[in-house]
Amino acid sequence: MSDPDSTQGQEASTSGKASGSSRRITARRDIAAAALPTQPHFSQPVRQIVLMLTVLALVMAGAWVAYGRILPIFQANLWLNGVILATFGLGVLACFWQVGQLIRSVSWIERFAARRRNAVEKGIAARSQVHDGDAAPRLLAPLAALLGARGPVGGTISTGSARSILDSVAQRIDELRDITRYLSNLLIFLGLLGTFYGLAITIPAIVETIRSLAPQEGETGIQVFEKLMNGLEGQLGGMATAFSSSLLGLAGSLVLGLLELFVTHGQNRFYRELEEWMSGFTSISLADSDGDSLDHAAIAGFMEQMAAQMVRLQQYHAERDAARDDAASLADERIVIMAEALEALVHRTEAERESALARVAALNSTLNQLVEGQRQMVDLARQQDTRPVAPPPDLSGIEAALSRMASDLGEGRNQMVADLRTDLLVLTRAVRAARFNDPFRDDLLPDYPVQPRGKS
Repeated sequence: MSDPDSTQGQEASTSGKASGSSRRITARRDIAAAALPTQPHFSQPVRQIVLMLTVLALVMAGAWVAYGRILPIFQANLWLNGVILATFGLGVLACFWQVGQLIRSVSWIERFAARRRNAVEKGIAARSQVHDGDAAPRLLAPLAALLGARGPVGGTISTGSARSILDSVAQRIDELRDITRYLSNLLIFLGLLGTFYGLAITIPAIVETIRSLAPQEGETGIQVFEKLMNGLEGQLGGMATAFSSSLLGLAGSLVLGLLELFVTHGQNRFYRELEEWMSGFTSISLADSDGDSLDHAAIAGFMEQMAAQMVRLQQYHAERDAARDDAASLADERIVIMAEALEALVHRTEAERESALARVAALNSTLNQLVEGQRQMVDLARQQDTRPVAPPPDLSGIEAALSRMASDLGEGRNQMVADLRTDLLVLTRAVRAARFNDPFRDDLLPDYPVQPRGKS
């Protein structure tokens, strides 16, 4: 019989091991759940496929409608035009193959994310859920190699690794684009080749036609006309070859370029979504690679250098702000001075205008009085025609008054011009102070004397 104490001890040890293993599984689940990246948000290139099929349908519909006109163009040179159409078909297949690569990549990423979630929920080992049959697409080969080494749960990767993976994916996408770009350029080349081939046929035919038109003995006009028709037929055949090949090549390149544009949009969107998804499990650290950290002394020196640079940057920003404030205040002062000068000039101009109007009114009144006096003198002269002739009146007083009035008007005009010049000088100095920081550069002013106010 077994000892009861030993049996109880074995049961206790077994329960302790079970509880310890359960705690380890729970801890593993918690750690994996904390390290689990966000759910990937990838979209299939359905829109691009629909647009590409729409373009091809429109092209086929146009070819079907214009079949009667396109067929003679195609038959102008069956071999060259057949090569152009074959190249166009190969380019279309390459575009759809690139879209298929995007579909495979999106599906693989979604399956990989699902395996990571299942591994976290079950709390199993990371490497136990690796599916060997699920081969990664060629576009995501570096990403699959890195994440596959970490198992479906995986972990975090460094910033350098993430950047390297994104660069590799971008390079592979560019390699796929090079195929369609080459085929598009090849279509243009074949069109130009057909053009030059047609010209090579046309030019000798023209020369031969001209030579055949030379009159020979025994030839009738009908025979000469037949030679001309045969020569023109060869020339038109060469022109048909040139134009048909050029038309098919350029049209194929245009359609293929449009398909490549749609594929490029899908590839760019996939790259952005891949970058956003990888940012969810990318760790930012001061490490050279995964697991190789920098020395603490190097980190301390780096932090000190960063602190010094931050201090210098703050000083630079403070000095720049102070200089900006000084410049703004100086500009405000100059603007205020200019505004005051303009206001004073406006007031002075209004006052001088009112004074000039008053002088003009006084002059008009005086002239009216003179006119009235002259009228009275004329009336008096008419009345005195019948009387004995008297000696002529003395008009020297009137002449002196007119002279004084003319002198006063001239002095008033000179005074007004002098005042205007003074105000313009003040305004010019204010503007120069705002622009050149030197309000007393009189050498830049026009060369004319300026009279101070109050002096004639």
